[in-house]
Amino acid sequence: MRFDGNGGGSVNYEPNSMGGPVEDPQYQEPPLRISGDADRYDHRAGNDDYTQPGNLFRLMNPDQKEQLFCNLAEAMQSVPERIIARQLVHFYKADPDYGHGVAQKLGLDIARFAPWASLSLAELAQKTSEAGYGR
Repeated sequence: MRFDGNGGGSVNYEPNSMGGPVEDPQYQEPPLRISGDADRYDHRAGNDDYTQPGNLFRLMNPDQKEQLFCNLAEAMQSVPERIIARQLVHFYKADPDYGHGVAQKLGLDIARFAPWASLSLAELAQKTSEAGYGR
């Protein structure tokens, strides 16, 4: 059992936009010779992270969608707006109505964030970082 506060409320995951830890390539393992070079696999390359949640959203009836919007909006009340904006873009990319519904419950206009749906994950993270948000 720890008695030192265990880092308190500090961020302990990466990637993050709260000034927490970042990956240090200095500690990356070198490629291993097998029958050629082996290296780390980029699990994000070629992924489609939006079709499946969008399909699930479109299966929901109007009451289920309303419940989803309310639950998400309530859970996001204490989240900084720049991170809410990032998440709204993810919802919008799954289905524009998904992003719109959550934004509406939060009192935000999805039209402000919808253009960011064309950004890459890295660009979206930069746009919604402490340094990049609002510019």
